[in-house]
Amino acid sequence: MKRVSTPSPMARLIGLTLLWLLASVAQAEQVEHVGRYQIHYSAVNTSFLTPEVAAAYDIQRSKRTALLNVSVLKTQPDGSSQPVAATVEGRVGNLAGQSQPLSFRTIREEGSIYQLAVFPIQRGEPMRFNLDVHYDRDKAPAEVAFIQRFFVD
Repeated sequence: MKRVSTPSPMARLIGLTLLWLLASVAQAEQVEHVGRYQIHYSAVNTSFLTPEVAAAYDIQRSKRTALLNVSVLKTQPDGSSQPVAATVEGRVGNLAGQSQPLSFRTIREEGSIYQLAVFPIQRGEPMRFNLDVHYDRDKAPAEVAFIQRFFVD
């Protein structure tokens, strides 16, 4: 698990840019609600990242790779949301059942904690994601599953 601690103002700006890009480029932000927790996830082709953002997070831009971003927020009694230091394990594969593990790394920035994983994609083929999100050490992990298709120009 790789951590980024005490980020510079530039790193925070790049992080906010990455989060904005992921939210705006993804088909639609996807979220699962588990009690007072919200598990947000989105996947985009890495070619959509700017070269600066990709370099800041050590992500190689390519039409044949995608980035999965997972973050967990806990709703507070006053209605606000607070980031949670969750861990994520998971697999990505095709609909025929062939899959590979996802390797997540934790990114911590002021006001944000999220998990990133990069994986290869195939042209137009739907990809199945199965994730176990550990959001509370006293509870079983939340299971998140979804299918997404990526297009390669």
